[in-house]
Amino acid sequence: MPEKEITTYIDYIKNYVLEYSPKLFSALIILFVGLWATSIITKLVKKVMRKREIEPTLVLFVGNLIFWALRILVLVTVITQLGIGTSSFVAILGAAGLAVGLALQGSLSNFAGGVLIILLKPFKVGDVIEAQGIIGTVKEIKMFSTIITLPENKTAIIPNASLSNDKIINFTINGTLRVDLVIGVDYDSNFKQVKEVVFNILEKHPLILKEPAPSVFVKSLNNSSVDFAIRPWTKAEDYWTVHAEILETCKLAFDEAGIEIPYPHQVEIQKLAK
Repeated sequence: MPEKEITTYIDYIKNYVLEYSPKLFSALIILFVGLWATSIITKLVKKVMRKREIEPTLVLFVGNLIFWALRILVLVTVITQLGIGTSSFVAILGAAGLAVGLALQGSLSNFAGGVLIILLKPFKVGDVIEAQGIIGTVKEIKMFSTIITLPENKTAIIPNASLSNDKIINFTINGTLRVDLVIGVDYDSNFKQVKEVVFNILEKHPLILKEPAPSVFVKSLNNSSVDFAIRPWTKAEDYWTVHAEILETCKLAFDEAGIEIPYPHQVEIQKLAK
């Protein structure tokens, strides 16, 4: 190779190095600083989320999402600094993101619902709720679904998108519940005596709260009975215990006091007709 050509190549390389050295140097600085900043920002976001007692699963997911999003941003910035065209690269990323989004549309809806549930906290693990036509205890809140244990020990797995877009009744959140009972007595019964018997039962029951005070009153006048509404208050976790025990105790107390609870006599009437 002629000496002149060698000199030309050497000059070309020198000029190339001199021209791109600043870009390369600045790109390396952006790369290292960007990677360092990515880690710091991710750790700060996770720390803030943990202080606000956000679900650990969400903390991990959001942390990873921020981490990789920032790294992609750093990579695109470095490529741009080197003078490489990024339009095609960004187009490919956009197309890939769109394809993934369409493929995971249902899952993304459930994820968004899970984020709303965790952030807004309409219920938490251990709460008794009514949703999607079922009543049960929340066992676990996952990113895409919520697991609920039913009273008969069945397990219901409900997509978070359905939960976040539907009515939710939380029986636990206020700490106390009113137990609504209705007991019918005969028209010949002494109404004052009925109320005294019921109030005596409510005052002696250890799980019934003094405040708010329980109430007993005539709810309706039916064809064959006078219906009394019995409404004591109790802790949320004692609801079903109070519900069952008050009904049973009222029946025994009514029998002892001679207060009749009417019931249909169709069978006896049919026998007499024969």
